[in-house]
Amino acid sequence: MAGRKAELQYLEQMYRQEGNQLIVLYGRKENGGRELVQEFCRGKKSFYYYAPQVSPQAQRQRMQREIAGHYQVAVPKDTYDEFFKRVKSGDGSKLVLVIDEFQHILKKDAQFLDSILGLKGKKLYPGPVLILLCSTSVFWAEQELPQALGTASKKIDRVMKLKELRFLDLVRSFPKYSVRESVEAYGVIGGVPDYIRGWEDGQGVRENICAHILSPQGFLYGKAEETIRSQLRELSVYNTILEALASGKHKLNDIYQATGFSRAKISVYLKNLMEFDVVEKVYSFETGGWQNAQKGLYQIRDTFINFWFKFVYPYLSDLHWMGPEEFYGKHIAGGLEGYLKRYFVNVCMEYLELQELIGKLPLKIHKMGTWIGKKGHIDIIAQNSVRENIICLCNWSEPEMTFEMCQQLFQSMEQAKITANFYYLFSAKGFDEKLIKLVDNDKRILLVNMNRM
Repeated sequence: MAGRKAELQYLEQMYRQEGNQLIVLYGRKENGGRELVQEFCRGKKSFYYYAPQVSPQAQRQRMQREIAGHYQVAVPKDTYDEFFKRVKSGDGSKLVLVIDEFQHILKKDAQFLDSILGLKGKKLYPGPVLILLCSTSVFWAEQELPQALGTASKKIDRVMKLKELRFLDLVRSFPKYSVRESVEAYGVIGGVPDYIRGWEDGQGVRENICAHILSPQGFLYGKAEETIRSQLRELSVYNTILEALASGKHKLNDIYQATGFSRAKISVYLKNLMEFDVVEKVYSFETGGWQNAQKGLYQIRDTFINFWFKFVYPYLSDLHWMGPEEFYGKHIAGGLEGYLKRYFVNVCMEYLELQELIGKLPLKIHKMGTWIGKKGHIDIIAQNSVRENIICLCNWSEPEMTFEMCQQLFQSMEQAKITANFYYLFSAKGFDEKLIKLVDNDKRILLVNMNRM
């Protein structure tokens, strides 16, 4: 499965181990958890059960019926102990038992967890079994599951969260795209597997936005609001806060002035959005110039939701009235370059991580981040355990990276009170001759052209 090689390898490794294993796998449904499990189960003896939101009795009756039908056996009692005595591989090989959306059972029926632990402990089924408990409810898995499990959490071999794919995975999915086009797509849909699958490699980024986001027939049309609505109530409040964030209001006081909501109310709603991975609190990289750094900043973490609330949501009247091409020309074309700078920085961070993995960085990264100053900005600081630094400048939209841009970086470094052992200068469109000549004999400085990354 594209982009999930590491997760698939881990599951295969657990499957090959002796004894029984219990794994919790969770993540947004768009991140491809079900497809990963289907790929993993291919060629193995498995039993899959999807748990809908029904009463405990109806849930047991449903599982009883499905186990009886699958194995062609009588299941006389509607208890989970009885159910798990009936599942089997039939040939001595390890059975994979998958219970999807298991939170719908665990929330309402305490017997379920006891039976799952009994199954893992070989009290119900003698043969080897790998139990996969799956959920698409990120909030429940992170906020409520630990309390629901209690001491039983020690019996779980691993809790796995399926996150978005990395930029490199997106690049591999779009072989016809240039690096630049891949960055543009990454800044619109992020690394969500479902969105990547729906994006057309044979069409440009503009054509995909018009066809899939701005057209009522598009698979991403209204998807951002649908995602929020599926997890949170009071959509009007969340939409208002998200529009403020997307417009550049990153401080609590700025959001207060833009929305009119009380600071206390905004804090509660931001907390909820952070618990659902929609919003994140941004922390400036810690340096000696802490007094010059900005603090208490928020931004939209979800890439597509950020795009929607930046370029589409503020202009819904035009969205419903205009054609996609006209809307794109009026509201997106002029602002896309500036918007993509943030995502180009993320791509450059990923590049550094990959270079470190293959031993091509001059130092081992201990931590990495961005310094956000009151009067300056440092795109990337990559620091090792003894505080030696790689300082990075990332140029996405300017025709060339110039020495003057580097001088601005030096001023920001003074504000941050940080020095560099090495410099990596990333540019999407090249470097001016003055800068090339200046750094030609300086081994501390590396120029990285995006098209050669």
